Amino acid sequence: MGLCSSCFNGSSGSEELVTPSAEERRQLQIEAAERRRQENEARGIKDVEKVRRQQMLQEKKDNQQGAMGEPVLKWQSG
Repeated sequence: MGLCSSCFNGSSGSEELVTPSAEERRQLQIEAAERRRQENEARGIKDVEKVRRQQMLQEKKDNQQGAMGEPVLKWQSG
C-alpha cells in the first residue's frame, strides 16, 4: 500500500523547531494584545483622531461645568 516511512521518523537534526523563550513569548503576547485593543477601538470609526478630539473637548466642557458648581449629569448608554 505504500506507506511513507519518513513520516514516522523522529525529527531530523536540520528541521528542529525553535521556540522563543518565555520572556520573548510574553513580549509577543503583549504586542498582539495591544494591536487587538487598537483594532477594536477603531472598529467602525473612519477618523479615529477626530473622535479623540471630540472626546477631549467634551471632557473639557464637563470639567468647566463642574467647576462652576453646577451638577454634571452624564448620559451613559449601556
